[in-house]
Amino acid sequence: MEYLHTMVRIGNIETALDFYCTKMGLVEVRRYENEKGRFTLIFLAAPGDVAGLSEKNSPTLELTYNWDEHAYTGGRNFGHLAYRVDNIYTYCQSLMDKGVTINRPPRDGRMAFIVSPDGISVELLQKGDALPLVEPWTSMPNIGSW
Repeated sequence: MEYLHTMVRIGNIETALDFYCTKMGLVEVRRYENEKGRFTLIFLAAPGDVAGLSEKNSPTLELTYNWDEHAYTGGRNFGHLAYRVDNIYTYCQSLMDKGVTINRPPRDGRMAFIVSPDGISVELLQKGDALPLVEPWTSMPNIGSW
């Protein structure tokens, strides 16, 4: 397992980058804009985490800017922790065997979500390409929220 990122939602890209990059010294390592989904993802890393690592493999802070939503209440600005796993199906089954609820099953062979006992969402991502679609995962419904 590898630690990937922590996601927080932001209301203004320029203000957030001023705080995290200009003031704190983090470095923007990649950006993804999705017009259909109407969001921008900006990944920041600490300078020491970027040195000697591929920018895609550095642990990062993911800033999520939703184009149509700019104010968050009730802690909704914090998103989730993310970890990459070698086999998402095996890992999720192991969690289920230990009594963990899979809130968003890996129906796509690539991504799942669980929630900690304290309500913190944890995203699990398949290392490399998505795995072939298989049951019971493809027909497993979402449970609760994440």
